[in-house]
Amino acid sequence: MKLALLSYEYPPDTGFGGIGTYTWHQARALARLGHEVHVIAGSSDRRVRRSEMHEGVTVWRATSGRAAALSARVLSRLRMWWSSNRLDTAAAMAAAVRRLEREHRFDAIEMPECGAEGLLVTRIAAAPTVVRLHSPARLIMPMYDVRPLDRWLCARLEVPALRRANAVTSSSRFLRDAAVATLGVRRPIDVLPNGIDVAWFDAADRHDVRAEAGIGPDVPVILFAGRMERRKGIHLCPQIATAVLERHEAAFVFAGRDLFGFLERTLLPALRARPLHGTVHVLGALDLSRMRSWMHAADVVLLPSLWESCPYSCLEAMAAGRAILASDAGGLPELIEDSVSGLLAPSGDSAAFIGQLDRLLADPGLRQRLGTAARRAAETTYRDSVVAERSVAVYRSAAS
Repeated sequence: MKLALLSYEYPPDTGFGGIGTYTWHQARALARLGHEVHVIAGSSDRRVRRSEMHEGVTVWRATSGRAAALSARVLSRLRMWWSSNRLDTAAAMAAAVRRLEREHRFDAIEMPECGAEGLLVTRIAAAPTVVRLHSPARLIMPMYDVRPLDRWLCARLEVPALRRANAVTSSSRFLRDAAVATLGVRRPIDVLPNGIDVAWFDAADRHDVRAEAGIGPDVPVILFAGRMERRKGIHLCPQIATAVLERHEAAFVFAGRDLFGFLERTLLPALRARPLHGTVHVLGALDLSRMRSWMHAADVVLLPSLWESCPYSCLEAMAAGRAILASDAGGLPELIEDSVSGLLAPSGDSAAFIGQLDRLLADPGLRQRLGTAARRAAETTYRDSVVAERSVAVYRSAAS
């Protein structure tokens, strides 16, 4: 098949968030299966439109026209940043698809709902379209400090693509059910989890990150990897980290972007005020190689999120064979079988997370058993080639 995947996020230009990570794994897996794959992504340089090849995938960098850029700037001045971003992305994607369909006859075009990449594409594309649910604005924006009008408009911009697409998929059963109950989607939704390239995750370009951070080989590492925002549960970490480090000689490692300054303003002052046996390490945003190295170096990966569908932080921890402590929110229980491939704690319950961390730190054998089972699931159910093959069946159905 000749396939196009749309995603504003795509490395290295426009980041490696969850949707960009999914698109990167999916595109490469589809190419290895013998399909011709084109990715239409955003560009960090608004002056250019260009293409590049990466592991058999043709990547097109798209920018919006002047009219759309002007409209987006107007919304930005009104402090409607989410809607501004989506309008700009929608225009860029539509222009790119219109241009590419003059030269290519795609069998299917897939796009995420989050970002509104399909707002105009599902109206103009000649090829069948598939919208993939990741994190709808209507479900996640209440967790952010966003103007109500921005929240309303942003959610509205995602709706047309869902209504006009030939098929809809979801990264979890949780999100599928939420789409039916909250978004009013009245059509079949295929559940296809995100996939991960396990062989790539095992690649040998690892750094000795423990030594770089001054953490001894026998000191347990608890890793929080992700954006430092409320939706990811970072607000629970002052209490969790304080209680654990007061009793254990362990290292708490925080890796990810801290756009709102939570660590410096809240978490670190709380920890400095208490006598601790362990240490705290704030790494900021990491490149792929170092993040992968930290996943392999960790003893426990902590995921206290309030809302998730099928997060790559969990899939990467599974691929690394780490013990995972996650909340029972959203789609996380679909990835983690409690006490088999990880441990779950009630969402928002700091005391429960503390108790589970005490248990994990006291029992290296438990950590090993959980990590081994998690790795087994990553190699089978969540391997990128398995997910890609299932996706091709959906693409073919949409095209029929």
